[in-house]
Amino acid sequence: MADIDLVDVSIRDGNQSLWGATGLRSAQILQIAGMLDRVGFSTIDFTSSSHMAVAVRYFREDPWERIRRVRAAMPRTPLQLITTGLRFISWEQSDPEFMRLVYRRLQINGIRRFIILDPMHDADAVIEAARIAKEEGDAEVMGALTFTLSDVHDDAFYRDFAAKIAASPHIDLLYLKDPAGIMSPERVRTLAPAIKAVIGGKRLEIHAHCTVGLGPLASLAASDLGISAVHVAIGPLGEGSSLPEAKRMVANLRERGHTVDIDDRLLAQVSDYWSRLAAAEGLPVGTPQAFDASFLRHQIAGGVMTTLERQLTELKLVHRFPEVIAETERVRAELGQPIMVTPFPQMVCSQALFNVIGQGRYAQVSEQVIRYVMGRFGRPTRAVHPEVEAAILDRPRAREIEGEPRVASMDVLRHRLGKNLPEEEFLLRAVMPGEQVDAMLAAGPSRATYTPEVAPIISLLKQLGAAGERRDIQIERPGLLLRLHAGSAVRG
Repeated sequence: MADIDLVDVSIRDGNQSLWGATGLRSAQILQIAGMLDRVGFSTIDFTSSSHMAVAVRYFREDPWERIRRVRAAMPRTPLQLITTGLRFISWEQSDPEFMRLVYRRLQINGIRRFIILDPMHDADAVIEAARIAKEEGDAEVMGALTFTLSDVHDDAFYRDFAAKIAASPHIDLLYLKDPAGIMSPERVRTLAPAIKAVIGGKRLEIHAHCTVGLGPLASLAASDLGISAVHVAIGPLGEGSSLPEAKRMVANLRERGHTVDIDDRLLAQVSDYWSRLAAAEGLPVGTPQAFDASFLRHQIAGGVMTTLERQLTELKLVHRFPEVIAETERVRAELGQPIMVTPFPQMVCSQALFNVIGQGRYAQVSEQVIRYVMGRFGRPTRAVHPEVEAAILDRPRAREIEGEPRVASMDVLRHRLGKNLPEEEFLLRAVMPGEQVDAMLAAGPSRATYTPEVAPIISLLKQLGAAGERRDIQIERPGLLLRLHAGSAVRG
């Protein structure tokens, strides 16, 4: 039996899977960062460019400031960012020199490990992104082997891809990533040895979601086959469509004879904090999932599933959720079976949603799907269905895109946005609406403290303040008496 490291994904992937990536603000992370730093995780899966965009769009928080402050609060444990390589926030690839600046600023601010994931498994693209990241700092780089089920993606496919990227000096380690949670223990027992046989002494980790209950079993099977680290989430941010719950995984690994160097007391305290936060903010708690064979067909990742259900709820169409899921499988096949990992699940599911609630199949098509069919995101595993391709490309917007330059150069972006912009503001403005960046800058520094028990009171006071007509308010609860009168407050 071996020493097994743990990678905590609560802040990034757990939040994305269960809370739609909008569940955590900077203050909520900073409040627990110091304790989390001492638990003993080898890495914290902290952010992605999409998460950075969420900080700006929903919270008016500076994502660069968030990285800096959390890094200062967590000096021991490396912060990790996942990226699809030469892409930052925008789904399309960026100019290599633009990405060079992105990787430089991320490392200056505190990112110490990158995951490079190419959804098309283009080995050259992964190696090129890794090279740029290494030239701009000293962060560790991990190459992703993104799991899916098809007659193309067999063990030999992953073995050959792993051999190509592991041969690069810019790739430090690799991991098996199962975003849809469909990798069985039986498949792990053939796949992991095939990969380890061709990557030399480089480490291999596993990141398996629990969407249909297979994640913990696949992770345990991998732990017996020389995997160096298992990715987990803590307390309410584990299970469900997220990753295996940390405390349970620690217990199961030790039961199998593995050594896991984790401070159990601190882990329990972090879990308690996330539980109190979830209760205070009305956020869902991950629960173990029953096996659902339909996921082996549509392969929708947990975070995307959560977002899709939320969108239908907001549209008051949640009763049509099963129809959209069925249509997702059909759309994926017509679009050439893209691996259901960002950005492709969002494209496929959005198109399925349009097809179900719109005027007809492919009557409405997003710009991202048009660009995908035009090859702007790489070559699909299989060709797009000819009739669907014709329907998507036979529209004015497709012809406009065809005439656009594929990648805006740094010179063009600097000329458009201004040569004297600070680098971090420039990077955000290059890929996000200007009014969102303006609102973020106007909001100023984010709060640094958060207390779950006080959050409901603050929310209530904001609602009462917005009402305007009440001048006298009294709030009572055990141990607290709060009286508000015409702008003054008395505590008891």
